[in-house]
Amino acid sequence: MPSLNTRILIGCAIGIAAGFWLTGAAGTPAATWTLYGAKMAGNLFLDLLRMVLVPLVFASIVTGVANLRAHGQMHRVWTTTLVFFFTTMGIAILIGFGAANIFRPGEGLQLEMFAEATRNHQARQMPLPDYIAQFLRGLFQNPFKALAQGEILAIVMVALFLGIALVVGGERYRQIRTLIEELQELCLRIVGWIMHLAPLGLAALLAQLVATQNAALLGSLGHFIVVVTGTTLFHGLIVLPAILWLFTRMSPLAFFKGAREALLTAFVTSSSAATLPVTLRCTEQHLHVKKDVASFVVPLGATVNMDGTALYEAAAALFVARLAGIELDIASQMTIFFVAMLGAIGAPGIPSVGMLSMVLVLESVGLPTEAIAILLPIDRILDTTRTAVNVEGDMVGALIVQKLANRSESA
Repeated sequence: MPSLNTRILIGCAIGIAAGFWLTGAAGTPAATWTLYGAKMAGNLFLDLLRMVLVPLVFASIVTGVANLRAHGQMHRVWTTTLVFFFTTMGIAILIGFGAANIFRPGEGLQLEMFAEATRNHQARQMPLPDYIAQFLRGLFQNPFKALAQGEILAIVMVALFLGIALVVGGERYRQIRTLIEELQELCLRIVGWIMHLAPLGLAALLAQLVATQNAALLGSLGHFIVVVTGTTLFHGLIVLPAILWLFTRMSPLAFFKGAREALLTAFVTSSSAATLPVTLRCTEQHLHVKKDVASFVVPLGATVNMDGTALYEAAAALFVARLAGIELDIASQMTIFFVAMLGAIGAPGIPSVGMLSMVLVLESVGLPTEAIAILLPIDRILDTTRTAVNVEGDMVGALIVQKLANRSESA
């Protein structure tokens, strides 16, 4: 049987072909019933993803934070590591927002398929002070109410506090930590089942999209790919090397010479987890980071530190908003900033969870989740560059953490 990625590509091709057929046969009974069936199948696929989204996000964030345990002598290493990871991810998200706001891919192309989401979003709009007040109130809610109603921000906050409590409590709460880890594994098993329907679901969504939209969408997609790839390369070739030089005085050429094997492997495989052994070898042998620092920072970074992914999700959310005819205000962009960053914590390195992460970001500000039908077919193109930047961030982090840890010991 072909791999899942191959089946998804075949499904996307069938969906696009079906969409063109529906356009030519518009108004006929066969086209009407086919479009109705496509809508049912597409909605079923999205509903299945939403079904598993809340428990998976909750369990992943709790598990990710709880696994940040460290020995006492490593305290400075792991705190410095987390500060670096979240700082660079924050910078990446701001770059993604900046590029999407300057170059504005998707502007002027409102998709009929997203009309309902547009109406719902317009109905929810309110003045900025009221929005911020509601945003802050929405962070802290009854956890059972938040889980039952799918309040994403409140769920993230509850998971964060529970994860921190498990870290502080240590072995006393080992059974609770094990239970939540098993919940995450169960959710991932269910995701695996759902992903067998991904070729059909995406074919159905793409058939609807092509049937209700003109070819101008392809131009916008090309514009979006160029903007995201360009800004991801800017972060990887300019921003991260500049931060590295600022703290360690290592030249970019020396860094890229030592890191090239890991970066090429990440580019080809599009998987931080699969690249991990090569990343560790390059970090320790070529970049001369001590084993105790590299063996902590690099594996943690493969799970938590996702500069390229965070940048992509920020830019993609603004792109989808423009396709839906929605202009996201500062408060909504703050929500995306928060969710995109925290959504990376504990997310296992498998493609299906990356798609769920994008659904999470879109749901957090009321954008149409049907947009994954647009984003997923181009995801493989963009994934190569962003994975290489994710891995680069892990190696840069290891070098900076070692430098700062050595400085604090000598002080």
